Amino acid sequence: MINVIEKRLAEGKFVLIAEIGVNYYDIAAERGISNMDAAKLMVKEAAEAGIHAAKFQTYKAGTLAAKASPYYWDITEEPTRSQYELFQKFDAFGEKEYKELAEYSETLGIEFLSTAFDFESADYLDPMMNVYKISSSDLSNLPFIEYQAKKNKPILLSVGASNADEIRAAVETIRKVNDKKITLLHCVLEYPTPLEDANLLKIASLKKEFPDVYIGYSDHTKPTPECDVIKTAYNLGAQLVEKHFTLNKTLKGNDHYHAMDPADARDILAGIKRMDMLRGKGDLVCLDTEGKARSNARRSIVSLGDIKAGTVIEKSMLTYKRPGTGISPSKIDTVIGKTAAVDIADDTILTQDMLK
Repeated sequence: MINVIEKRLAEGKFVLIAEIGVNYYDIAAERGISNMDAAKLMVKEAAEAGIHAAKFQTYKAGTLAAKASPYYWDITEEPTRSQYELFQKFDAFGEKEYKELAEYSETLGIEFLSTAFDFESADYLDPMMNVYKISSSDLSNLPFIEYQAKKNKPILLSVGASNADEIRAAVETIRKVNDKKITLLHCVLEYPTPLEDANLLKIASLKKEFPDVYIGYSDHTKPTPECDVIKTAYNLGAQLVEKHFTLNKTLKGNDHYHAMDPADARDILAGIKRMDMLRGKGDLVCLDTEGKARSNARRSIVSLGDIKAGTVIEKSMLTYKRPGTGISPSKIDTVIGKTAAVDIADDTILTQDMLK
């Protein structure tokens, strides 16, 4: 299996995951194609946009939500008022279909994964995935977290709508049975998330509180032309970003209205590339490109008046001027008390061969 996510994380590189979820059902209806063809089309579009992984959601309405479960989304965008009724619209795929999608993703060089929402899917998805993604909605479902963690694969864990003690409990549950890498994803469970509620500083807090894990961001804000939400998240420490993905952001229902499309994904990746260029390496060293300026803009020790050969150099005979091609002012103690080996004219940049 293609292992893009963990490889890029280990190399300190940015990871973008297309959360296709179940959006392919609406794409299929819009285009008059099968659900499978729509799902594959979305994987293909994600791969061509440069996205690193394509993620789905695997569930059955009957094992996920009671029939009386109320909605928690924007009903002007998705009018269904029952979780059970909504999920029932999008739960046709099973092991056979996800296996086909995993194999198809492999041919395109994009990593496949799917969030499991029940024990059965957690089992049959195992041979198809390198990592497990656990939803914010299951953060307090510690028995299910432990069950998936026992698969002994890296875990991506969204931490939306949670407090610090709940996050710690989830991490400790994983660590009891799994020593692989964990990625905690900041997430806000508002669909869509208003920009004023993005709360991106929580990324920095997670990074400080959990120094031994990777930090990511599961984004539910509407895309902006500047990609400023994603770029800010990245600069605060989110090395992995998961964002809902669609081929038509104007579609009503489910997760289209706050999703990125292929053009948004390209903009995000270009923006991160620019951020990497601006961020540089962070080493506390002089850059090669600064060499000329370093030599010419710094100062050297310069004679203040004529100094005859044989004269013992005193501080009052010296000053400091540009360029920095002579003896550095930081070496002044190695010059005072030395003897002039030659006649030194006024305003001369001192070099070691002039002294003895």
